[in-house]
Amino acid sequence: MEYTVQKLGKLAGISTRTLRYYDEIELLKPAKVNSSGYRIYGQKEVDRLQQILFYRELGMSLDRIKEIVTSPSFNGAIALREHREQLLDRRRQLDALIANVDKSIALSEGRITMTDREKFEGFKQKMIDENEQKYGAETRAKYGNDTVNKSNEKLKNMTQEQHDEVTRLANEVIAALGEAIQTGDPASDIAQRAADLHKQWLTYYWSEYSKEAHAGVAQMYVDDERFRAYYDNHYPGAAAFLRDAIHIYTGH
Repeated sequence: MEYTVQKLGKLAGISTRTLRYYDEIELLKPAKVNSSGYRIYGQKEVDRLQQILFYRELGMSLDRIKEIVTSPSFNGAIALREHREQLLDRRRQLDALIANVDKSIALSEGRITMTDREKFEGFKQKMIDENEQKYGAETRAKYGNDTVNKSNEKLKNMTQEQHDEVTRLANEVIAALGEAIQTGDPASDIAQRAADLHKQWLTYYWSEYSKEAHAGVAQMYVDDERFRAYYDNHYPGAAAFLRDAIHIYTGH
């Protein structure tokens, strides 16, 4: 079966402009261009578009998707199984939130009592599942399953007061980082305060702290585009600046 841009766009529920853009960036090239100048897509291209849309649904950038699907080691069957697991994780996440809402409704109607911890279980599980989807493979490869599992368990047991504190610390890290970048010196007092605040924030998630691991996380913020974007979206070059400040703070 062959498709023109219009037919494939209608089949996939996306615009012809999107398909043309995918062609321009060499993410999805047509199988051929016919004598009339129309792009023609075959079964191979249809399958690749399906993979692209799966990855887009999971929030992945086009650059990252291109890197994955054009890799010589890319295996479509394996990718589909991975997509399935990620979708199941998302379903479990939604189920946890729905269960939490159901309990809250029952609580409001006086049918049950609910502890403060139970009120936030769904949100904690959502955070864990989102982190697993976005960064699970990298963090488990770097730090091991045991370390990541302990971190997830610590998050599950976090009280509301601890959650409020860790949120405050995250905001303080960003604020201090913005002030520190203006100095241009990662060794400045305010930059080192940002590094120390970051350490305090980490200890709410880690079962134990080490300077070496802290330095490694800081480097990952620069090496991984998703972490880098989080900080650089606040201030251009923030990820690299924070990495440098933390490396000075930890002596690495």
